[in-house]
Amino acid sequence: MKKIFNAAFAYMIIGVLAGLFYREFTKANDFPEGQFTQLAVVHTHLLTLGFIVLLLVLALDKVFGLSGTKLFSWFFITYNAGLVLTVGMMVWHGSLTVLGQESNAMIAGIAGLGHIALSVSLVLFFLALRKRVVTDGSATGSAAGGPHTEATAV
Repeated sequence: MKKIFNAAFAYMIIGVLAGLFYREFTKANDFPEGQFTQLAVVHTHLLTLGFIVLLLVLALDKVFGLSGTKLFSWFFITYNAGLVLTVGMMVWHGSLTVLGQESNAMIAGIAGLGHIALSVSLVLFFLALRKRVVTDGSATGSAAGGPHTEATAV
């Protein structure tokens, strides 16, 4: 759980700094206001996919004890690798746009690999979560006698 917390905290800090970088880098290079660059959405990607999603994962880990499983370990590694690749390519592409240079297919390809890694990691996460929910749900549902036991006893 500590790894998840530390990663969420790091993404929050990096996300805020990415917003600052976007503002200052575009100002320093006289980039026209209102013109789109990938840099404009880097901070939101980091805050949403890094900070908020990992806080939700942390809460689910607290409830279901996911972090001790092999599937969860694969999720965590793949998710972070995918997020770093995706965001890194966004920064690279956005910086080239601000500097007035052309991007190339390699940047798009690597960003695509990052997106694929994120997708695979989310499937791994749901497999790990499903294993715990189904196992825990079956055990507690049958042992407790179902959801109406307490209400009928009163």
